[in-house]
Amino acid sequence: MTTIASTDYAALGLAQQQPARSTTLGQADFLLLMTEQLKNQDPLKPLDNNQFLGQLAQFSTVQGIDGMQAAMGAMASIMESDQTLRAASLVGHDALVSVEEVPLAAGAGLRAEVMAVAAGPVTMDVVDANGVRVRRMTIEATGAGATAFEWDGRTDAGVAAPAGTYSFRAVTGASDPSAQGAELLPIRASARVESVSIEPDGLFLNLAGMGSVPLSAIHRIG
Repeated sequence: MTTIASTDYAALGLAQQQPARSTTLGQADFLLLMTEQLKNQDPLKPLDNNQFLGQLAQFSTVQGIDGMQAAMGAMASIMESDQTLRAASLVGHDALVSVEEVPLAAGAGLRAEVMAVAAGPVTMDVVDANGVRVRRMTIEATGAGATAFEWDGRTDAGVAAPAGTYSFRAVTGASDPSAQGAELLPIRASARVESVSIEPDGLFLNLAGMGSVPLSAIHRIG
């Protein structure tokens, strides 16, 4: 009778597949180990009741932690889904976000607000990507806090500013916003929410003309 070696089976692709073994200790495995421990213990030195109860308590604690982790994971998933639905409802609304630079199309203006420290005039410069001032405006703040303003997208000469990235520098009073060491006031720009993106590091709102910003950066929806 001819004997076929196991290597011949392997060459034919008929080698027997070994079932994958689980490395997780389940409740049944734990009880089996406990039973074997009791069966094979030294009759002269039996397992102390406190030790036995301690092992059971440890296993119960591990099971409880696993269950809590699963519950927390499910809760986090629900909260993320709820936040996504809430963020999707913002599409079509205007969002107010802190900005330092804003990419704008040719002649495109900007609706924003400056955070004044007191009532009185605020001097604001609109500066292009090369650091050249294209427009200077004076905004009258009625008090400390947000003061709305709008740039019509035109230069001091009255012509439409070219497409590019612009920054807005504002200072209290008649000081020069472009002077070195000038204490600039925060600027918040308003843009329409076009869509919502779900990224690995959270939710982002895609704003018209301003790109993507994290949801946490939004100050107000209006």
